[in-house]
Amino acid sequence: MSARDQLLVVIDPVARRTDGESVRIAKDVLGAGAAVRVCLPEGPEDFTKALARRGARRLVVVGDDRALLRAVGVLHRERDLAGCGLSVVPVGAAQTLTRGLGVPAGAVAAARAVLEGAERRLDLLVDDSDGVVLGDLRIPPVGVEGSERSERSDGSDGVDGSDGAGSAEGAAGAEDVSSRVIAGVAAEGHAWLRSCQSFVRTLATRPARPARPAPPTRLRIEVDGVTLVGLDEPVEGVRVTAGGGGLAQVEVRVRRSSVGADAEAEAGPMRVRARARTVTVSGADFRYRADAVVAGPVRTRTWTVRPLAWGLTLPR
Repeated sequence: MSARDQLLVVIDPVARRTDGESVRIAKDVLGAGAAVRVCLPEGPEDFTKALARRGARRLVVVGDDRALLRAVGVLHRERDLAGCGLSVVPVGAAQTLTRGLGVPAGAVAAARAVLEGAERRLDLLVDDSDGVVLGDLRIPPVGVEGSERSERSDGSDGVDGSDGAGSAEGAAGAEDVSSRVIAGVAAEGHAWLRSCQSFVRTLATRPARPARPAPPTRLRIEVDGVTLVGLDEPVEGVRVTAGGGGLAQVEVRVRRSSVGADAEAEAGPMRVRARARTVTVSGADFRYRADAVVAGPVRTRTWTVRPLAWGLTLPR
């Protein structure tokens, strides 16, 4: 039996907890077409050990975007990424990255792609702290609040304790208050009753505060050693993606003042684009989102494109 027909299937613990049925389906489909060895790591350390013991078997990760990122990151740090083709069966809520890379949605379609697909070599963004980016990099982070909520739902500690149960208890408490207030003022007349009802209803259904956009910041963006945007220009956002061909696509949204007759009016954000092998961001402390992971704050960071650095099995 060839190595292609021998699979090491590493099932992420989050996938097992959130969607056991899809995990079972993936195992059944993979087991029907290849010799499968299943590994069930309980944490990051077990995950790393499982990848080290794969031998000649093809590696299949069953999990969400974070599981794929963890696998690529481990193989990169072990300097074994070039010689290890990866396959993934997306299971879990976070599948934006895998779908963007071309992995089919659904356990059955993705498992069949593992068995029948072909490896495609892809560029990789690597930073100077050995972090990896498979999809895109954003400054400031996009969706940080939602990411923190998903991390807490995966079992990490929350600091505010504002989960769904707390909200339900708060709503129930508000209803109790409403009942007592209404009972106490019923004899005072319908006008007072309506006023109290309106007041208590307002307290019980306070709208969520809208997310405020991040203010512009001062950052220096350098591409291949050349300054693209300097510290004198307020930066509203940066996006970097490994665009293929060994070069990264860089887009910076800069707030610049208009010139000429409209000099007093503030112009809208201007998009500055470039393609480069290396991208360096420096300036005030900033956070960034690399795929599904938020990192920082840092003062400077450099990302370099590694052409065709990793392989992913995709449908033919």
